[in-house]
Amino acid sequence: MANIRSSQYENVMQRHERVSRLDSSGAYDREAYDARRENRMAARKKAEEEAGCTDYKKMYEEAMSTNERLKSRLQGSKQELVLVQTQLEKVTQRKITMTERSNERSMLEKEKRETHVLQKKISDMEDEVKIQTELQNENQRLKDENGALIRVISKLSK
Repeated sequence: MANIRSSQYENVMQRHERVSRLDSSGAYDREAYDARRENRMAARKKAEEEAGCTDYKKMYEEAMSTNERLKSRLQGSKQELVLVQTQLEKVTQRKITMTERSNERSMLEKEKRETHVLQKKISDMEDEVKIQTELQNENQRLKDENGALIRVISKLSK
């Protein structure tokens, strides 16, 4: 309300100033203008001081309420931050666990593949050993036959 009064006062003073700039002869009166200006400045200063006292209190109260509101928002934000951090930690832990499980699965799959490959190699080698044993037996049989044939041939030639 003090602002409305001061703006109304300024409007009235400006109109009065325009009318009274010229003296009765139409010439500009510098001294009268300066006196009116000083009166106007003093009235404005007095109005500002009166409005300022209550404004300072009002400004202080507004600042305090704003401060309290910001403090409560900050506290809420801190709580929300803690909550989000714990959720992030849980998700990260789950992801690590899932990654470990995935790694374990992939390791198990690799081990299974390697085991399968090694079992196949073992069976192939067993087959080769079996074949080699059969060949050695047949080779020994042929050597024995050859020896017998050589003895028969040598007896026939004598």
